[in-house]
Amino acid sequence: MPRQTRKAEDHVASLHWPSQLIIVRHGQSAGNVARDAATEAQADRIALSVRDADVPLSALGREQAQALGHWFASAAEDHRPEILLSSPYLRAFQTAQVFREAGGARSDEPICFDERLREKEFGILDGLTTSGIRNLEAAQFEFRQMLGKFYHRPPGGESWCDVILRLRSVMDTISLHYAGRRVMIFTHQVVVLCLRYIIEGLNEAEILAIDRAGDVANCAITDYVYDPSQGRDGGLVLRRYNVTAPMEEEATPVTREPDAIAGARG
Repeated sequence: MPRQTRKAEDHVASLHWPSQLIIVRHGQSAGNVARDAATEAQADRIALSVRDADVPLSALGREQAQALGHWFASAAEDHRPEILLSSPYLRAFQTAQVFREAGGARSDEPICFDERLREKEFGILDGLTTSGIRNLEAAQFEFRQMLGKFYHRPPGGESWCDVILRLRSVMDTISLHYAGRRVMIFTHQVVVLCLRYIIEGLNEAEILAIDRAGDVANCAITDYVYDPSQGRDGGLVLRRYNVTAPMEEEATPVTREPDAIAGARG
């Protein structure tokens, strides 16, 4: 096959994927703080006056997002994200805003909402601590123990499988519209894990083992780079997972609390 034709085919194949996919969990939120207080008080419910979608960043969460922005601002231009995608939840959007303001991306780069990047929905378990689920929703607590978090769907909520289903279409959209670009996603803990499940072709046991090993830190970086040697059309290869170097460089405290409405850690 002529070399020129082969190069053209390689270029077309590379367009199936972004050149880099950076996934970031939002900074510490006011909900994370409220959840810790409820757990310490052994309360059944987390004291929040707003719905989950409207929970803002805490002051520390803003510092974390700023440290993340400074870290990317110090990188070469070809290592900074070109596309910013965000969960529509306030804490994720504010993380993206502060990141951009701190120089992590061009100041005129739009932040695009995608509702498929929202946190896992907890239905009737919203606002309950782990003890609250056991005390107030005993049947759901037993179902979850029996089925496991991957398949358990609380009434009005989602299982991890439901989240994975909507995220598969997100990956299709990213491949279609942002192939060859550096894409950054601002989202939530369960979404970070479910994206790993999809991109790396993991199974239930493998992703839950990663989950058990520790929570995804607030503003931690998980990123993939395109590797043309992966399969016929190339693929995304994990480069870093749960990296907190941006906060550590600025001596900003690292936090790893589950989200406020995730009393049972998703």
